[in-house]
Amino acid sequence: MSDKNGQTIANFAALKTSIVNGEEQSVKELLINGPMLDLEKSYLIDLAKLNNNPKILKLLEDIPVK
Repeated sequence: MSDKNGQTIANFAALKTSIVNGEEQSVKELLINGPMLDLEKSYLIDLAKLNNNPKILKLLEDIPVK
């Protein structure tokens, strides 16, 4: 596994944790990396919906897809 792939996996895991914990600021900081895959975005949006957090949901919906 390359360093970039490791960072991507770690970033995604941190995003999931921040969403579940309702940490809006952490989510903002982690989303700075730019566009994400549609599948990743869809998963994170579903997670935000499950946690009923409209602010985080909006942040995720605004992320571009690559």
